[in-house]
Amino acid sequence: MSKQLVDELIKQIESKQGTVPDARVQAIVNRIVKDLFYTIEEFDVSPSEFWTALNFLSASAPEFGLIAPGLGFERLLDIRMDEAEAKAGLSPDATPRTIEGPLYVAGAPVSTGFARLCNDDEIGEPLVMEGQVFAEDGITPLKHALVEVWHANHLGNYSYFDPSQKPFNLRRSIRTDENGRYSFQSVLPLGYSVPPNGATDTLLKALGRHGSRPAHIHFFVTADGHRKLTTQINIDGDPYLWDDFAFATREGLVPAISKVSDVAQAAKYQLKGEFSHIMFNFVLHADKTDVISTDISRARAAA
Repeated sequence: MSKQLVDELIKQIESKQGTVPDARVQAIVNRIVKDLFYTIEEFDVSPSEFWTALNFLSASAPEFGLIAPGLGFERLLDIRMDEAEAKAGLSPDATPRTIEGPLYVAGAPVSTGFARLCNDDEIGEPLVMEGQVFAEDGITPLKHALVEVWHANHLGNYSYFDPSQKPFNLRRSIRTDENGRYSFQSVLPLGYSVPPNGATDTLLKALGRHGSRPAHIHFFVTADGHRKLTTQINIDGDPYLWDDFAFATREGLVPAISKVSDVAQAAKYQLKGEFSHIMFNFVLHADKTDVISTDISRARAAA
């Protein structure tokens, strides 16, 4: 089939379109259709191959939140946001953003200054993480900022999506104190992989890739007059630290981990033995009206 015939079909399809409420949506859809037409022609895609792909997409809907980062779309959006902020003159010294992923749940219990993310029987090495939230200058602490934190358990499962866990297990929201400080006690998370033989796993294997993630902890950090930060820290030493299937590892988001065996320090957090400790500060960009918003509109769970 010649390119001329493809172009004629595209022109015929677009000629049927009239005035629409959102011309941008129309233009984007037309571009996607055009690019797919050219792909089908260039690779001589057969009808069976086309419908196999469409059936795969239909069945894959529950895992689109994993497929999007796995194919690099979430990382691409972050890169574009970084460039937009740089062009607007925002400081490069703010905490790097990285992907949100599909497993946030709104409504986690809120506390001030400190939170315990789990009960004493949670499996895993005890962890204490603490730090401050600062304004763009890296000096001014932001009191009453909200630090939302969530991570997986030792099996790589997240509460709400895993009914065996208690509501909001390993999820909390922490208001910083008057000095912008936050801290929480949890367990050191482990890395995990996408559901075996699921849609994401099947697609990645077809591309010659794995579906593993390094151990990580997710954060939303918000404060009045500042741009929302979506980020996560990775646990140093994980074998997939720089080989994350979701392309989320970034310089500046792999903090040092120390071991604390001091009895008094352990008692401070109601712990009985050695624990891991992470010190990490967040630095937020100031609000700027002429830059795309960091408050992203997407479907999220709410308990």
